[in-house]
Amino acid sequence: MYEAFYGLSSKPFQLSPDPNFYYGSKQHRRAKAYLDYGVLRNDGFIVITGEIGAGKTTLLRGLLDSLNRSNVVIGNVVTTQLDAEDTLRMVGAAFGVRVKDAPKSELLMTLEAFFVNQVTQGKRCLLIVDEAQNLTPRAVEELRMLSNFQFSNQSLLQTFLVGQPEFRGILQKPEMEQFRQRVAATCHIGPLDEDETQRYMEHRLKCAGSTGKPTFDHDAFPAIHKASNGIPRRINRLCDRLLLLGFMQGRSHLTLADVKEVLRDIAQESETPRHSDASPLDSVPAKLPDSRPGALDSGPGSLDVAKLKMSVAEVDGLSSEIAALSADHHTDRLQRLERSMMRLERINLQTLALLQKLVDAVKQH
Repeated sequence: MYEAFYGLSSKPFQLSPDPNFYYGSKQHRRAKAYLDYGVLRNDGFIVITGEIGAGKTTLLRGLLDSLNRSNVVIGNVVTTQLDAEDTLRMVGAAFGVRVKDAPKSELLMTLEAFFVNQVTQGKRCLLIVDEAQNLTPRAVEELRMLSNFQFSNQSLLQTFLVGQPEFRGILQKPEMEQFRQRVAATCHIGPLDEDETQRYMEHRLKCAGSTGKPTFDHDAFPAIHKASNGIPRRINRLCDRLLLLGFMQGRSHLTLADVKEVLRDIAQESETPRHSDASPLDSVPAKLPDSRPGALDSGPGSLDVAKLKMSVAEVDGLSSEIAALSADHHTDRLQRLERSMMRLERINLQTLALLQKLVDAVKQH
């Protein structure tokens, strides 16, 4: 929407992870070193934790892009509250192994045969488990058992566990002792500090083709850091709105007052209760501005149209962009509904499988 106004080649603060915009803060460089070490070692578990929006996915995508994909078979699992056996089925599905309705013993043998087959072809298997904080202790134990698979003294499977900070607490439980012994490296990605927040913003603008615009008052950076708590995704949301505000008002220089104005708008739109500890930036929709009626203002008449220094062509362009955003908003809603239906379908299949087992047991008696 505003790229041409600022002379940018792309959106600098998009919310979807993009390895091309990767910024190597101290903690991200440390985490990347652990990931690289894990790939070279090809053994055990690598645990990466961080707040929502800290940059874990971007880091992983950068790593995967650097691998020779012809020699690596990658399985991705996003966990939910599944039991241990269903977790194994998810692992099988992630690698394209047909394990539906197979008993656990057969399931394990099928997975082991698949891993051995890949190794004999000169390939390695890498499992990436996202949202690992949702794993039950029994599910973690099943993943540990998979790490026992070996062929000619070579591990058949390496696993990266990526989760939110609470996963660190789960791993400290007494029953996790055996699993902890299999962890080759662990790293937590914390928030950016104030200086890193400024460098992060400047880095993303440069990646988006900035040649000097937009510019920010020096005191705008501390305010952005404080409001975002140094979490990259929150920084992106706030800065995206800032650039939109500057575009709508015909200004390429943004001030502390602009930061405060955007924060007020976000707080009104998200309607965050005062007693909540959540940042209003966590509640901002993924597509900004929101296409719902009234989402750009706090009430009828609150937007002063006279302040918008825009030509007729710019207004027409803005109208087209808003229409596109509205379509994206509805698409996002349909995608969320589709994911919910898929989860319900999995639950129904699991329920039917249990009922079939009960029927078979009754027939045997």
